[in-house]
Amino acid sequence: MGISGIIIASLLSCLGQLCQKQAACMPAGSAGRHRAWRWLFLALVAMGLGLLVWLVVLQSVPVGLAYPMMSLNFIWVSLAAHWIWGERLTRRHWLGIMLIILGIILLSGGV
Repeated sequence: MGISGIIIASLLSCLGQLCQKQAACMPAGSAGRHRAWRWLFLALVAMGLGLLVWLVVLQSVPVGLAYPMMSLNFIWVSLAAHWIWGERLTRRHWLGIMLIILGIILLSGGV
């Protein structure tokens, strides 16, 4: 599964985290609680699928290479939060994103 599996596992993990945030943003009251539970259920499904993909990835990719690449989560979550909720990305965020990408490139050795 290799690199594509790492990306899929990372995206599923990101989706789970975003669903958790959405659940936390639901308004108080019974209708809000009901919607929050839906978001939390979706979060569990996404993260569970991400875990299953991750286990398949670990069968073919050394953990020393695969795990650092999961830092892609920081990139996906930051970009999605900016797009979905309008969260501000500062210069420091962009520098961090660039450093994560550089680190992934260096660790992958051009794979």
